[in-house]
Amino acid sequence: MAESTWVQISIYVPMGNAEDVRRALDQAGAGRLGNYRGASWSTTGVGRFTPMEGAQPTIGAVGVPSDVPEHKIEVLAPREIARSVIEAAIAAHPYEEPAYYVTEVFMADEL
Repeated sequence: MAESTWVQISIYVPMGNAEDVRRALDQAGAGRLGNYRGASWSTTGVGRFTPMEGAQPTIGAVGVPSDVPEHKIEVLAPREIARSVIEAAIAAHPYEEPAYYVTEVFMADEL
C-alpha cells in the first residue's frame, strides 16, 4: 500500500483555550474537506500531569500533581502541511509542552 497523503492531528488543550487552538488549526489549513473548513472533532476529558524541576507550568506548580479539564481536538490535514499545522497549534497553546500526536489516515481513494 502506498503512503497516505493525509494525517489526523490530535492535541489536548485546556477547555478555556480550545477555541484559540481550533482557530490556529483552521488558519494553518487543517480541517478542510471538500467545501468545508474548520472541521474538527472534540472530546472532553481530564489531563493529568506533575510539573518537574525546571518546568514553568501554566497551570499547577512544580512537584504538585494537577488534574485539568481538557478537550482533545482532532483534525485532518494533508501530510505536506502537517508540520506547519502542528507548529501553529503549539504557538496558540498555553502549555509549555503540549501533548499531541499524528496518525496516518487513508482516504477511500487511497485504498
